[in-house]
Amino acid sequence: MNDITMSKIYGMVSLSMKAGKLAVGEERAKEAIKSGEARLIIIADDASDNTKKKFSDMAAYRNVPLISIFDRYQFGRLIGKKFSVSAAVTDKGFADSIIRLYEM
Repeated sequence: MNDITMSKIYGMVSLSMKAGKLAVGEERAKEAIKSGEARLIIIADDASDNTKKKFSDMAAYRNVPLISIFDRYQFGRLIGKKFSVSAAVTDKGFADSIIRLYEM
């Protein structure tokens, strides 16, 4: 993935956080998935295998797209935290834009 595309993804994730459309952290992300609000799951590349499997299984069961991108510290900086491993995008427009950029 080139730097321009990554920069655009960073921007979309950051905007979704500012807009209140990002459920950050394992518990909030799981709640968003279970309630049907999640439109996209984002997992840090350096998440544990257990966390990746847990979210992968939940996403597959609920038919929610999942991407693995950033490391936990990059992800945290994007959303104003020290680090973050998981989040759910709850807005279809933001989710669709991030997915489209990710697949480029």
